Amino acid sequence: MIAAHNMPNIVIDRLDPCSADARALLAASDELMATLYPAESNHLVPAEELGRPEFLFLGAFDEGRAVASAGIRLYAAKPPYGEIKRLFVLEAYRGRGLSKKLMTGLEHYAGQNSCLLTRLEVGVHQPEAINLYRQLGYVERPPFGEYKPDPLSLFMEKSLSDA
Repeated sequence: MIAAHNMPNIVIDRLDPCSADARALLAASDELMATLYPAESNHLVPAEELGRPEFLFLGAFDEGRAVASAGIRLYAAKPPYGEIKRLFVLEAYRGRGLSKKLMTGLEHYAGQNSCLLTRLEVGVHQPEAINLYRQLGYVERPPFGEYKPDPLSLFMEKSLSDA
């Protein structure tokens, strides 16, 4: 459990992706992504998959209510890496640093599990997210894993060995 600075009631901790709070966050994220991208450009992982052992799913909790969430899937590739998935913050909580806190927690988890690299896919119509990732040290890269080139996607990675 991690307390968020300047937000005494906000705590970062594991979140059951199948819980009512998590499902509400995922549904809100799905709704937003559907307004920005066609279905074939949305790479949304369902709650049931986020609950698998290779995932860690975190939430930011305000007095016990999840108001933001993000996950990471660990891959035993060469080199091993973690893929950030489903970062979302309720609109009323944006601009408070919750995304950064969640990302820090996921990166720490990846490092603890022998991953020295994190990767992600983000849509080009999300400038705030892209700016956040760049501020955190992510750089553009070609598609990875099962992703195909998509003019609506930006692929990024960060070396955790430099952090």
